[in-house]
Amino acid sequence: MKALVLEGKDQQFIYKEVDKPILSEGEVLVRIKAASFNRRDYWIKKGLYAGLKFPIILGSDGSGIVADVFDQENKHLLEQEVIINPSLHWGSNEGFQSKEFNILGLPENGTFAEFVKVPVENIHQKPAHLSFVEAAAIPLAGLTSYRALFSKAKLKKGENVLIVGAGAGTSTFAILWAVAAGANVYVTSGNEEKIEAAKKLGAIDGVIYKNEDWDQQLLQKVNGFDVIIDSALGEGFAKHLNYVNPGARIVFFGGTAGNLPALNGRIIFWKQVQILGTTMVSPNDFNNLLKFIEEHQIHPIVDSVYHLEDGNDAMELMENSDQFGKIVLTVS
Repeated sequence: MKALVLEGKDQQFIYKEVDKPILSEGEVLVRIKAASFNRRDYWIKKGLYAGLKFPIILGSDGSGIVADVFDQENKHLLEQEVIINPSLHWGSNEGFQSKEFNILGLPENGTFAEFVKVPVENIHQKPAHLSFVEAAAIPLAGLTSYRALFSKAKLKKGENVLIVGAGAGTSTFAILWAVAAGANVYVTSGNEEKIEAAKKLGAIDGVIYKNEDWDQQLLQKVNGFDVIIDSALGEGFAKHLNYVNPGARIVFFGGTAGNLPALNGRIIFWKQVQILGTTMVSPNDFNNLLKFIEEHQIHPIVDSVYHLEDGNDAMELMENSDQFGKIVLTVS
């Protein structure tokens, strides 16, 4: 089969012939129709991710058709159109992942290939209203933001939500989910164009975080926030405490802008603010997300689509952070 192979840190992908995966008990082989990029792929390529190994086929997100099964009792799955849950071996606790947990695309070969093998419990029927490209755009970023909003923050209809960094995959999905749930959504972004794009998705307004007084600008637009979703951290994280409502929930994942800064603990305990970390999702979260997407007939935002062999061009777009929505690869 053909695949995009990363053979070392900071190298270009090589599009080449590799061995097709060999199935073991409990696994299925999916013929990939589309796969999407995540910031995780970028950090692995840069060599700034834990557990690096080379060569590796990256890609956590994918949709396709079941091409083979190991166990005969799963024969009914053949030719089904599926979406892949990249959260492998979560474990039995809804609150946190097991020691065996990992994400498809490292250490196991991922979806940037014509075929990928996954545990049978990690495939789900593709929502009928989504194309393969749209379905492939959802898993990693969509799941992370869904868990942050609903499993962690317990978002309710009518609450005020701030989503940091409009334009990134997780942030774009968070806007879609929060708007569909009936929340009042505001965003921050690095430029006005992405704020306008967020408003077209249903966000009420936003501010440019490059402005020194962006936190005060937010307070001129809304009295305060009940839920804040942050995927960057860094020094700006401390400003969230300037506009939290009593009982607010701040959920974060990732740390592209740095670590947690010093925080005013008095505000945290007096307003009874919760600061919650999250990563990936449980199987239950994935099932709930698919139901949510089908109930609201949501279509993810796809910024651009490339062919698998043009994966280096797609990665360049991600490196420049010029996209709004997901970058997707299609497989012939």
